[in-house]
Amino acid sequence: MTVSNELPASGAWRPGDEPGRRQFFTFATDRRFALDSGATLSDVVIAYETWGRLDADASNAVLLCHAWTGDSHAAGPAGRGHSQPGWWDDTVGPGLPIDTDKYFVVCANVLGGCQGSTGPASPHPIDGRPYGSRFPVVTIRDMVRAQVRLADHLGIERWMSVVGGSMGGMQALEWAVMYPRRVGSIVPIATCMQATAQQIAWGAIGRRAIGLDPKWRGGDYYDAAAGDGPTEGLAIARMVAQVTFRSDNVFTDRFGRDLSDKATIGDTFGMWQQFEVERYLEHHGHKIAVRFDANSYLAIGKAMDLHDVARGRGSLERAMARVAAPTLTVGIWSDMLYPSYQQRQLHEILLASGVDSRYVEIDSPHGHDAFLINGDQLAEPLEKMLAQASKSNS
Repeated sequence: MTVSNELPASGAWRPGDEPGRRQFFTFATDRRFALDSGATLSDVVIAYETWGRLDADASNAVLLCHAWTGDSHAAGPAGRGHSQPGWWDDTVGPGLPIDTDKYFVVCANVLGGCQGSTGPASPHPIDGRPYGSRFPVVTIRDMVRAQVRLADHLGIERWMSVVGGSMGGMQALEWAVMYPRRVGSIVPIATCMQATAQQIAWGAIGRRAIGLDPKWRGGDYYDAAAGDGPTEGLAIARMVAQVTFRSDNVFTDRFGRDLSDKATIGDTFGMWQQFEVERYLEHHGHKIAVRFDANSYLAIGKAMDLHDVARGRGSLERAMARVAAPTLTVGIWSDMLYPSYQQRQLHEILLASGVDSRYVEIDSPHGHDAFLINGDQLAEPLEKMLAQASKSNS
């Protein structure tokens, strides 16, 4: 595979770039921010966006938590500062399931991200050069602790609801475990309480692809010219992940065994002659290289693999016993990355702990990405959950 030599070394947002709808909050200016790894950060920046208006008693706030390569732009058009439309445009907005006429909605780029929040591409406060290889390992819990600082800054003592899919669901779970009094409800979607060996294996392959790209340079590539960054490794990592985001049926129905170059079909085949599915994967590899950063891909992927609500808490049951918030757990029947048994297990553990828990399964062939595609099936249960949470929080 050859990625265009016009691609930037990093697709990260940098200070000085057009901010778009982003707002910025900086903390840990006087006292350093401690991470699970034992490392600390100072002058931490969180990029976030908001929709709607916060009530006088701050009781209508909803936190959206994005997935692996998402960012703060959950809703709104593409344009200056935002290369793509909002990742949940059909769900967040006036009159939509997460109704911004009723709720004050916040979405923050996670710690370790590359779209405005402090991450590997950010300037180090000591010398102003990108952190690069100096950026420490972060965890889902670190991301949540940073969001707590943002909530305090916004004057939100208690979220009416914390909603997220995939890695966003991991954050929702940690909010409920770490800060049970600060969440009125949670909606974890297509996620898990702890990463399985197979989920870690998929992530490991992607990390290896980036690490073996000679243009990665151990993580210090930000001075490289266009076309001289680790875009090949990042693209391959995304191609591997993309396979896990959709189901076998969807790939088969869409691409079958079609070759992309029809003229070569016959008795002669070339080694690098492509199937249509290969072109599809390359397209997604190219897209991620344009808008994301290889080091952030590594950092966030590692956080997902480290995710385990039981870590340091004895067991899953003991950890989840801390959850007090009503929960809507959502699975997807065709999800091969986070199979629905994991969401059912979550639901059953919560019920056993006496939590008001409901389980809904999206009936879709689209695999893990169905929570972004089949919003119609999520709309009614999500609206009901938020309405219930609104009454309880007021």
